[in-house]
Amino acid sequence: MKLCYANRGFLPCVDPATELELGESYRVLDRLGHMLPSLLLEPDARNYLRGAHIPEWPYVNIPGDLWPQACLYYLRLGFIASGYINQIGQPSCHSLPANLARPLCKIAALLERPPILSYDGYALYNWRRFDPQKPVALGNIDTLQNFVHLYDEHWFILVHVEIEAKAAQILKAVLELGGKPGPFQVDEALDQIASALGEIIQVLERIPEKMSDELYFSRFRPYIGQFHDVVYESVKMEPISFRGETGAQSSVMPLLTELMKIPHQDNRLTRHLLDMRQYMPKPHRLLLEQVKAMPDLRPIAKAQKYDAVLELMANFREVHYHWAIKYIARRSNDQQGTGGTPYLRWLKFLIDETRGYKKERG
Repeated sequence: MKLCYANRGFLPCVDPATELELGESYRVLDRLGHMLPSLLLEPDARNYLRGAHIPEWPYVNIPGDLWPQACLYYLRLGFIASGYINQIGQPSCHSLPANLARPLCKIAALLERPPILSYDGYALYNWRRFDPQKPVALGNIDTLQNFVHLYDEHWFILVHVEIEAKAAQILKAVLELGGKPGPFQVDEALDQIASALGEIIQVLERIPEKMSDELYFSRFRPYIGQFHDVVYESVKMEPISFRGETGAQSSVMPLLTELMKIPHQDNRLTRHLLDMRQYMPKPHRLLLEQVKAMPDLRPIAKAQKYDAVLELMANFREVHYHWAIKYIARRSNDQQGTGGTPYLRWLKFLIDETRGYKKERG
């Protein structure tokens, strides 16, 4: 997979593929994807999907020039599988039929990730630009796949896409630090990171502009829920549980946590956070390990600049915390997020420890 972190952040280097071009038989996935929001309104959707012929990925690997096709193939299958298991208004389901399970497990194995729709498929690969000459930004992007016929879900996804696009400035600053950065280089990078975080927070604050809390909670959040003890038919594995799609599977904040060397306590909450990494694309996981191995910036950074980044990280999490209350906690006694985390306690914990690591406290 070609990487271009400095220009695109964790988004793919080229705009995602919008149609499968692996052969005529593969177009069934595009058709099912386009039909999915309507199909999921029908009580017979599972029978229909169970009867669909889904061709498996045609290669034993992923040829370099076919990564966009592989990502779209995984995206379509991931949405269909989550729609099947989590269909709203139907009995709970713990079995994914063989025609969906086999191809999903094969492409997931090649991508070295669990066979469930995660943040990468839901957001990182799930967009197109109206005008290819203009930025990857709200107003110039749309989704490729959705669960429901509501612009609210488009907006929810697209806000995350713009956040990832703006995070390219963060990755560029981190990558330019090199192996042994000096004080000036460190402070300059921290300024760039702080600037990008400020822009990212502004994007996150836009969530309520076009997303209803009632519609989010009742109409499309259930589709990104966890898989509990699901049997993947005709696949040799025991019933298994996977975490649902969640923004905690984004690599942006984990990268900053590794860069800033924030010493979060080892407990059940932070183990949840580490577990989310298995749902990230493998190259992103590897980059997090590389950043973890970088020198500690804290001893040589100016306190004002180092603390400014920590404060903005805390601010980002506070906005997220506020939206978690508005969109989830006020509507449910369930204190777990789609990824299975006790999200309110978890976010508050991360906010406090981030601020607590400032060089100058007060």
